[in-house]
Amino acid sequence: MSINVRPIDQAVFRNSFVEELRGEIAPDKRPRQVPGACYSRVGPTPVSDPHLLAWSDDCAAFLGLSRPAERGPAVDVLGGNAVTPSMKPFAARYGGHQFGNWAGQLGDGRALSLGEIEACDGSWWEIQLKGAGPTPYSRRADGRAVLRSSLREFLCSEAMHWLGVPTTRALSLVGTGDTVVRDMFYSGDPRPEPGAVVARVSPSFIRFGNFQIMATMGETDNLRALADYTIRHHFPELGEPGEAVYLQWFEEICRRTAIMIAHWMNVGFVHGVMNTDNMSILGLTIDYGPYGWLEPYEPDWTPNTTDFGQRRYAFGQQPRIAMWNLMMLARGLSPLISKAEDLGAGLETYRLTFTQTHQEMMLRKLGLAPLAEEDAALVEELHQALAEAEVDMTLFFRQLSHLSAPLRSESGSESALFRELIAATSYAASPTAEAEHLEGWLQRYAQRLRLEPSDAHSIREVMLSANPKYVLRNYLAQKAIEGAEAGDLSPLQRLMDVLKTPFAEHPDDDELAAKRPDWARTKAGCATLSCSS
Repeated sequence: MSINVRPIDQAVFRNSFVEELRGEIAPDKRPRQVPGACYSRVGPTPVSDPHLLAWSDDCAAFLGLSRPAERGPAVDVLGGNAVTPSMKPFAARYGGHQFGNWAGQLGDGRALSLGEIEACDGSWWEIQLKGAGPTPYSRRADGRAVLRSSLREFLCSEAMHWLGVPTTRALSLVGTGDTVVRDMFYSGDPRPEPGAVVARVSPSFIRFGNFQIMATMGETDNLRALADYTIRHHFPELGEPGEAVYLQWFEEICRRTAIMIAHWMNVGFVHGVMNTDNMSILGLTIDYGPYGWLEPYEPDWTPNTTDFGQRRYAFGQQPRIAMWNLMMLARGLSPLISKAEDLGAGLETYRLTFTQTHQEMMLRKLGLAPLAEEDAALVEELHQALAEAEVDMTLFFRQLSHLSAPLRSESGSESALFRELIAATSYAASPTAEAEHLEGWLQRYAQRLRLEPSDAHSIREVMLSANPKYVLRNYLAQKAIEGAEAGDLSPLQRLMDVLKTPFAEHPDDDELAAKRPDWARTKAGCATLSCSS
């Protein structure tokens, strides 16, 4: 199917969420409880000078949207200063477990959905403005977002897409011309920062928490209506909603979530705040806040300062937390099921799917096709060896890809190659002692690699296609932020261009694939972040 390319202010929006589910027309934007509703109809709050800072050409092309000028009617829409006649903007109501504790009603406190537009393939995609002003769910906040966090969300949404990770997308980044006061680390030091609005794109922004709030409040009719809406629009292959389909649907949610988490672990991504209100019902990565990529391989690492005490959302905990979140979702869906224990099949699907998918991805990263049970043990042992040697995960696997060909031949020089690899990718002050385990592992890996039936060139190509050279390291994002705040968008544009093809070499951009520099080890925004936006 083809559609005419048009600016977003001339696109015709569909409003299925608003028209098919129970909600309210908000009398005002004051924070309050909104019982009995799936959403509140509320419009964005205008800003002083909306102007385009960044645009995703690929996402726009898929949606059939033309790139706007820096200022004008389309940017007025993207900045929250204009609502077209076919839009019915709303903020969704949901709850959630935050850091393991039930937080009650949460909802879209700084995000507003404009409605859905039809993409070039006939699918429908919701456009949501984050930072567009207060809603009834803003609690004590102002509904705004700063350029710092908005740029990070814009960049990471698109970077994850190009890595092949299931994710929401980002269409645009718009500066507001206004300042927003934020305390970056909740340390009693609030400061004014430039404001921004990011336009996020997804088939739906429905979360685990949308269902949890209905179940917790005893709104079974709303719960059933939301489940039926979600299945009909986003899981139509399952058939007409009913108890048997609800069980199949939960199993599919578990399967998709497992695949998403396996992708995170495969590229070293740490979400940072895996609350149930930040979990997409579609198995997409959603809500890019205090995220990060592993640099030294530390399973216990989290970039989120709020989580430093319990490290609940650390890299190595993500598979377990996703299971816990699915258990909370199962509890939320249980009013629709006569035997709640039947939902356990979905949780087992999660466990099996994650284990299988993660192992397959790791074998691909290593250029191995499974030949024996020992392969699983070889992969499992690698994680500890990487941690002990403090190697950079992205660099280690990328450079190992290039070493695969010489390792296929028994040249006798493997030990030297291994030491060079570890020295080039380790953050340890003296990596020799710490790397003894990893060097021994590499010896066994080389022996295993020689059993592969494929030729050296094919193995290398498979590994290079599985191990990106470029990821959105926090220090690179911080440099783009500092440039944008100073009026220089060239670092942002350069990053965008490279991250579109993260598996390519880009020899002129090698510095963007370098180890984290010493100055970034403890710098705010590079090593540590918070949920502040």
